[in-house]
Amino acid sequence: MLHLEAVHHIAVICSDYEGSKKFYTEVLGLEIIREVYREERDSYKLDLSLNGQYIIELFSFPSPPDRPSRPEAAGLRHLAFTVSDLDAIVAELAMNQITAEPIRVDEHTGKRFTFIADPDDLPIEFYEVKIS
Repeated sequence: MLHLEAVHHIAVICSDYEGSKKFYTEVLGLEIIREVYREERDSYKLDLSLNGQYIIELFSFPSPPDRPSRPEAAGLRHLAFTVSDLDAIVAELAMNQITAEPIRVDEHTGKRFTFIADPDDLPIEFYEVKIS
């Protein structure tokens, strides 16, 4: 059996680089580690961290094809972030003109969660875990 240590990063391809860069950095608050323009591919690669941990590579490519997310398609379903105050997250999203789905409760854990969509309609989940 493989001995995996942790998730290293998640790669996301966006259709509007500047719009997605703004969303992931200014709305979600991820920090830029490095930004590279790869001329031979006409592509940007933006490395982003959360609380100092490298988590997302945001790529741009000319005219990427749409990836269906509804109805549920095979492949990556969503990104999920742990939050300690879901109501505060939903309020802050609303201040950025982002509407969250109605808050639901995980039937197995009793934890509250909600979803939004990034600029390319990738589902993003906020999962409330109270830190004691």
